Amino acid sequence: MSGAGRQQGGAPIDGSGLTVAIVHGTWHPVIAGGLLEGARRTIAEAGATAVEHAVPGSFELPVVAKAALEAGADAVVALGVIIRGGTPHFDFVAKAATDGLTRVALDTGRPVGFGVLTLDDEQQGLDRAGLPGSHEDKGAEAADAAMRTALVLRAIRDA
Repeated sequence: MSGAGRQQGGAPIDGSGLTVAIVHGTWHPVIAGGLLEGARRTIAEAGATAVEHAVPGSFELPVVAKAALEAGADAVVALGVIIRGGTPHFDFVAKAATDGLTRVALDTGRPVGFGVLTLDDEQQGLDRAGLPGSHEDKGAEAADAAMRTALVLRAIRDA
């Protein structure tokens, strides 16, 4: 399972005062919906404020993530689902989304939680979407990572 080695049960996050933008693609609605619910729940449990921006697909995530950070969000959670098909389209979209979101984080100096699933088949997404019967909740994990990183950056800036 891809989640092997991840941290289990970290300290609760106090995200009060944080604004977290959830930028989410709309392809594969069952999987994407599970990711979105996991991110929403994690942000709410931390006491942070969530704002949401739906985009058509994973290719569009970087530009909207950058706009959300430039508009004042402390962090972004980027959620998308890319399933390998019979053409190289998967490779192009996965690379563009990954490289673009990395660039957004570095260019803005603010965190982007990476919740873009790159999958060989639909079942892998169902296993990772935080749905009943899923083994992982990548939407929650991405939100957790984004908020924890935002708090680290805040502590560095305030030091």
